Amino acid sequence: MKIIEVKDQQAGGQAGFDIFKQALADKAQVFGLATGSSPISIYQALTASDVDFSDKISINLDEYQGLAGTHDQSYRYFMNQNLFNAKPFKESYVPNGLADDIAAETVRYDKVIANHPIDLQLLGLGQNGHIGFNEPGTSFDSQTHAVDLTPSTIAANARFFANEDDVPRRAISMGIGSILKSKKILLVAYGENKADAVAAMVEGPVTENMPASALQTHSDVTVIVDHAAAAKIKNRENIIVK
Repeated sequence: MKIIEVKDQQAGGQAGFDIFKQALADKAQVFGLATGSSPISIYQALTASDVDFSDKISINLDEYQGLAGTHDQSYRYFMNQNLFNAKPFKESYVPNGLADDIAAETVRYDKVIANHPIDLQLLGLGQNGHIGFNEPGTSFDSQTHAVDLTPSTIAANARFFANEDDVPRRAISMGIGSILKSKKILLVAYGENKADAVAAMVEGPVTENMPASALQTHSDVTVIVDHAAAAKIKNRENIIVK
């Protein structure tokens, strides 16, 4: 893993923007995208720039089950507000959280990924080490699947809702196996509450109890962290400090 340590999330957004811009220069066609607070500074840098995604394809990691794309807490709505409205893609795929047949929806989404191999996949990191909504215990071979969210993930996401009872209990998520097929992966994490997960992801054993540790098996991963999130990494020799 290439680890870039920055002073704050705004600097991380610029570093992430540079990676997106380089991917475009390298003729990347398909971008895997993430939601949540961590990627927002990258999206802000992208929307403020002159980059053009109008002939590109985006594939999002996940979506809450039971929320329409017009719901203000759905991930489709998040992407529209934070990126797509300003920087539209030729095609943008997000799982259908209102699909009548969830099993069929996961199969459909796997076909989308298979037909459009991801050149650059953006990830956030959960406090328990989840990537996408792949909670601890998820198989590293997993493809798109329906997920029961853990209490810690529900609690962490409650800040976006009026109260915790409003947080959906299930989601559709790209699997860890799907993520690992991406040609290049960029993960961003900020704050001291992510420090344990970052250290375990980077230096801990590769175990399904720490989903993000699967990234140690990938050949091209860049991690952007601020000082607080990097605080518990023991071996700092290879960290690039910006």
